[in-house]
Amino acid sequence: MNQGHCHPKIVETISNQAKKLTLTSRAVHTTLMAPLLKKLCDLSGLDKGIMMNSGAEAVETAIKLARKWAYCHNNVPDDGGEIIVATNNFHGRTTTVISFSSNPGYKKHFGPLTPGFKEIPFGDAKALEKAITKNTIGFLVEPIQGEAGVYVPPEGYLSDIRNICTNHNILLMLDEIQTGLGRTGKMFAYQYEQATPDLLMIGKALSGGFIPVSAVVGRQDIMDIFKPGDHGSTYGGNPLGCAVGLAALDVLETEGLLENALARGTQLRAGLNAMKSEKITEIRGKGLMTAVDIIPSFGTGSDVCKMLLKKGILSKDTHKQSIRLTPPLVITEQQVDWLINKIAEVFKNP
Repeated sequence: MNQGHCHPKIVETISNQAKKLTLTSRAVHTTLMAPLLKKLCDLSGLDKGIMMNSGAEAVETAIKLARKWAYCHNNVPDDGGEIIVATNNFHGRTTTVISFSSNPGYKKHFGPLTPGFKEIPFGDAKALEKAITKNTIGFLVEPIQGEAGVYVPPEGYLSDIRNICTNHNILLMLDEIQTGLGRTGKMFAYQYEQATPDLLMIGKALSGGFIPVSAVVGRQDIMDIFKPGDHGSTYGGNPLGCAVGLAALDVLETEGLLENALARGTQLRAGLNAMKSEKITEIRGKGLMTAVDIIPSFGTGSDVCKMLLKKGILSKDTHKQSIRLTPPLVITEQQVDWLINKIAEVFKNP
């Protein structure tokens, strides 16, 4: 919800486009897909893209692109490639994606699972270097782990893994479905360290919260590996979704939402730290992406989220003792003050 709930500019766009054209065969191009893909390439510094719908579809698309590229161009034996992932990752809930999840609950009763993945600790560049073999295709990772509890890697990590992937001729595949489009105060989180990936997954806020819209953008030689019939989606790149995507990006750029995310996120964490609550063990985040860890005796993250809901705050628990706060990027200074005060009321309870 980076652009807020039901942003009037996006509402108007979706209404107008719905009266004109909503879906065509992928055999023909509309006047909307090319401008949206060009915009995403301009914003990311990459060359080409493909439109999909959900974030999980974007991840699956990137995996297919990476595998075919490695088999055709990087001397990796066909069907023998391996993608390195990070512990406590979250990239979706399809069968392939849950296969390399660290969470046993995501896998139980859904096997047989998809092979071809190797797990290493998040935030450890040396572990990546050590894990690479002649069959490695690439490294799939979130710049900041969202579902895991908003874990920000050490400074220099992104540039380090970028250099490692370049040196070993493997692909850096960044999942910015949650961290992208202004959430961290930059259009994409990797731009804090100029660690441009080879493949970038985008979703969630790309539609402003209206309909599923996602994309994968990447280097031209990788994107060109797809030939007609290799991949597709009935609704991927539909005119309605593309119109909404263009409007959503325009709102981010013209309304100062990236700058606001940085300022309001700093304000939020400063206010939370100022509470000095003994019930809080850690506060971390970047931009408007914040996590609060709580002591077990105060309850679980789910318990506290229910307390916050009674105060009018929508939050999300994860990994039992963490609470995630990711408000829309349109939030004001006054609203953040209100948010801090309401959270303080919950944490002051006996």
